[in-house]
Amino acid sequence: MGRKAEAVELINKKLAGQSFLSYQEIATITGYHPKYILKLKKEILHNEIHLEHGNKNRKPVNTITEQEKKYIVDLYRRSNVSIRKFCKFYGKRSYSCIYNVLKEADLIHRN
Repeated sequence: MGRKAEAVELINKKLAGQSFLSYQEIATITGYHPKYILKLKKEILHNEIHLEHGNKNRKPVNTITEQEKKYIVDLYRRSNVSIRKFCKFYGKRSYSCIYNVLKEADLIHRN
């Protein structure tokens, strides 16, 4: 059981009168700040509690597409410049992003 689930369970027991722990003690047990425990209590009372993050299993919006990866690889293959100069020329993505795309395509070999 995760810390948040444990905290929610302890708060629910306290609200139901099945536990005599204080919110400070619940915070100490779970490792959360007492203010966060009170925030969780408020969410429980308003039935707004979520144990899972809302963006879980979603693809990040700034992920590079396969089409752009292919374009970068093709463009780099046709050039004969260093990676740094290529990154300055391309300009849309960071050095590390382009480096990782080229490394994934086996165009860069570290000694």
